[in-house]
Amino acid sequence: MTEILLELDDRKRASLARIAQHSRYLVEIEPDGTLIMKPAVVMSEEEAAFLTNTALVAKIEEQRAHPERRVPRKRPEK
Repeated sequence: MTEILLELDDRKRASLARIAQHSRYLVEIEPDGTLIMKPAVVMSEEEAAFLTNTALVAKIEEQRAHPERRVPRKRPEK
């Protein structure tokens, strides 16, 4: 683990440019004042609902694991 001293400006802001590896974080504040920063992503409600449908996610992962089973979609004639 690497320790880096972060100093706050007069408005209590710190620059993370030297150490940040992601652009969004969820921050947990411990009772002793320790800040725990976890990389975060933003997703739509639809995507969150999809990810909670474990049967559908498993079916898609199974299909992706076996591309030889795919059937091409036929395009409608014009």
